[in-house]
Amino acid sequence: MHDIPIIIVGGLKLDLSAIMMLLVTVAIVFVLVKLCVRNLSVENPSKLQNFMEWVVEFVQNLINSTMDSKKGRPYLSLGLTLILFILVANLLGLPFAFITKVDGPMEVFGYVVEATRNLGPEDHAELLWWKSPTADINVTAGLAIVVFILMNYLGLKLNRKEYLKHFLLPFPIFLPLNIIENLSKPFALALRLFANIFAGEVLITVILKLSLASIPFMAAWQGFSVFIGALQAFIFTILTMVYIAQMTQHAEH
Repeated sequence: MHDIPIIIVGGLKLDLSAIMMLLVTVAIVFVLVKLCVRNLSVENPSKLQNFMEWVVEFVQNLINSTMDSKKGRPYLSLGLTLILFILVANLLGLPFAFITKVDGPMEVFGYVVEATRNLGPEDHAELLWWKSPTADINVTAGLAIVVFILMNYLGLKLNRKEYLKHFLLPFPIFLPLNIIENLSKPFALALRLFANIFAGEVLITVILKLSLASIPFMAAWQGFSVFIGALQAFIFTILTMVYIAQMTQHAEH
C-alpha cells in the first residue's frame, strides 16, 4: 500500500490527502447542486433538474419509509446532503490515483510532510494524494459521530421522556446493554462504510499490478465499485433516518 502524506499541526497529525479530498468532494457536490437548480422551469425542465427532482423524491421516500412523512420532512436536507456527499466521496478514488515519490524532506504550507511509516536513509515514500475520502476511517468516524450526536440531541429535544425511558426497557437491568447498544451505532456506521470503500481501493491496487491482464478485471471491478459506492451511501443515509426515528418516536412504536 502507498504512504499517506501527514503534517503535524499543534501536536495533531493531519492527513493532507483526506483534507484535500474532502474539499474536492464538497466542491463537486456544491457545483452539481448549483447546476441542477439553475434556470428552474416547470414547463421545460432540464435533464439536470429532472435528475435532482428524482434524487429529492428518492430521499423523501427513503425518509417516509422510516418515519411519518410530516415528522420526516425537516430531515430532507440532511438526507440529501448525506447521500450526495457520501456517494461522491465513495466514487472519487475510482477513476485514477495521484501518487508522488519523495526521497527527501518535502514542505507544504511551511509544514514538513511525513509518511505514515518510518523511512530509512535509502528508502523513498510513495505518497497517495488522490483517493476516496471515505476510505479513511477518520472521515467515516467523523460522519458517524455527527449522526450520533444529532440523533441523541433530537431524542432529548423532541421526545425526552420516551427517549430516557427506552434505556430501561424492557427491564431496568437492561440499562447497561441499552447504553452499549446506543454507543455501538456510530461504530457500526463508521466501520461499515470505511471497510467497503477501503477494501475496494485495495483490490484496485492489486489488480493494477497484473499489467495488461488487469484491463478486463479492472473494468468489471470499476463497475462493481460504483454499485458498492452507491449502495453504501444509501445504507448510511437510511440508517441515519432509522436511528433518528428510533430516538424521536418511541411513543408511537
